[in-house]
Amino acid sequence: MSHEQFSSCIEACVRCAQECEHCATACLEEHDVGMLAECIRLDRDCADVCFSASAFMSRGSRFAAEVCRVCAEICDACGEECAKHTHEHCQRCAEECRRCAEECRQMAGAAA
Repeated sequence: MSHEQFSSCIEACVRCAQECEHCATACLEEHDVGMLAECIRLDRDCADVCFSASAFMSRGSRFAAEVCRVCAEICDACGEECAKHTHEHCQRCAEECRRCAEECRQMAGAAA
């Protein structure tokens, strides 16, 4: 599996991870941080799995499709949580999570 074949998914994962990291940091600066605890937790999980998925694809790992399947699930959960909040950073994160989940599902299907 060539990493060039999945460059779109790699790029989506990196963008999503960056947006999740930004969202988590911005959530920590909001007035009611307790209300955003689950958002922050999922942002951190999502960022980690997105960075990992991009690495697995970049090195052509035979486990890349499986990691991308899990990544899509976590992106879905993070996107759903972020979408519940009206903060601009949460809305941007939700959108990137949706894009990344779709790219990961496509990648996992193509690699199967």
